[in-house]
Amino acid sequence: MTERTVTTRSDTARRTTAATVEPQAVRRPNLALAIIVTCQLMLLLDATVVTVALPRIQTDLHFSATSLSWVMNSYTLVFGGLLLLGGRAGDVLGRRRMFIAGTALFGIASLAGGFAESSAWLIAARVAQGLGAAMAGPSTIALLMSTFTDPRARVRALALFSGMASAGLAIGLILGGLLTAWTSWRAVLFINVPLALAIGLLAPRFVPSPERHPAKLDLPGAITGTGGVAALVYAFIHAASDGWGNRTTLTAFAAGVLLLAGFVVIELRTRQPLTPLHLFADRNRAAAYLNFFLGPMAMMAMFFFLTQYLQEVKGFGSLTTGLAMLPMAAMLFVATRLLSRLIARFGPKPLIITGGVFTVAAIGWLTQLTPTSGYAGSVLGPMLLAGLGVGLGFSPLNVVIMSTVPAKDSAAAGGVLQTMQQVGATLGLAVLVTVFSAGSRHAAATGANPQHALVAGMTNAFMIATIVAAVTIVVALTFRRQPKQP
Repeated sequence: MTERTVTTRSDTARRTTAATVEPQAVRRPNLALAIIVTCQLMLLLDATVVTVALPRIQTDLHFSATSLSWVMNSYTLVFGGLLLLGGRAGDVLGRRRMFIAGTALFGIASLAGGFAESSAWLIAARVAQGLGAAMAGPSTIALLMSTFTDPRARVRALALFSGMASAGLAIGLILGGLLTAWTSWRAVLFINVPLALAIGLLAPRFVPSPERHPAKLDLPGAITGTGGVAALVYAFIHAASDGWGNRTTLTAFAAGVLLLAGFVVIELRTRQPLTPLHLFADRNRAAAYLNFFLGPMAMMAMFFFLTQYLQEVKGFGSLTTGLAMLPMAAMLFVATRLLSRLIARFGPKPLIITGGVFTVAAIGWLTQLTPTSGYAGSVLGPMLLAGLGVGLGFSPLNVVIMSTVPAKDSAAAGGVLQTMQQVGATLGLAVLVTVFSAGSRHAAATGANPQHALVAGMTNAFMIATIVAAVTIVVALTFRRQPKQP
């Protein structure tokens, strides 16, 4: 008997499993893509779907003006902070298994959050949602890469994936307004339950399970990285209410810096780090990661403050506020539909630069808001520009990052990508809340009425966000021009 004919029982089982899974993936790749994209949309949508409902949540659960940002940050912080650990766990335990388990936890946590009777209850549910998202999120890109092996099909799938991920932020605002107006703010959490259930039932049948890779979980890296970001976020939010001279603020800030420094040291010395440093060796990929950090940092100002401006200053209802965001979602949709053709014709770099210019123009326009500004003249234009800016400027970054990554690094690369996005949004919101609070207090001290003080704080936040968006253009100029995609 030759060595070729000798087959162990485990090898036979593995090939049998592959034979039952892979043909399904080949026959129904579009259905697998729909399942993966729906999960990604659900996870990112939840970062903003509660935004329009924040005034109702604040009234019902008695949040303070500064602590209200924790409704968003408790989710994005855990999501972003544990994404890399979730990606490594997918390598060890199986990406499809983590994808399904994370989606299930996300659905259960959403159900619990919908029944929240106190601020602490809601924050705990949002933390659990973030944990579920961190389990499922890193596997989405890895599953997509293993499902589509043809280069042309992969580029199209990545373009759709990135476009829907960007659109999820705007769709969340619209859906949040509709659900809050028609029922209650609790519906923005309940809506996740049927989506999670559908994904959990369909994924085992139609999403292929990639080969596992031996790996070790870097728990020290996960603890120091997540703890460092959490401490910095807490420091900025605490500074918004108590100032930078407060001992608690300074202690939290120092702890955050030390923990992140420890994270870097651990990653340099660990044999299997959560953040493989070789992913940043490629200049284009490193620049794309940086823009994935800076872009959400800038855009959170628009999502968080503009929805409050429309409701608290202009008197819009939840439904009207959601519909007011529709132009941005529409432009995002248009950009997404055209993205694969534009990348094929121009390559990623010109699109990223153009999108950055549109984003700077959009947020810069909002720095001119006043309590008497009209929607048509001062909000609609920025919405349209922002939709094009996000669609063109950030969606191609997925292609830049993932198109050159070896298959064995796809999960890690996807995890770092989403970590940059979530941590950027979390830190950005914390910083901008601090700027907003300082601006509002200063305006109130000079005798401005409450509405003028509120808008003064918002326009200060928009100004900082404009500067951050401008930096994304500078970063995009460093890209080496890539070959056009087929």
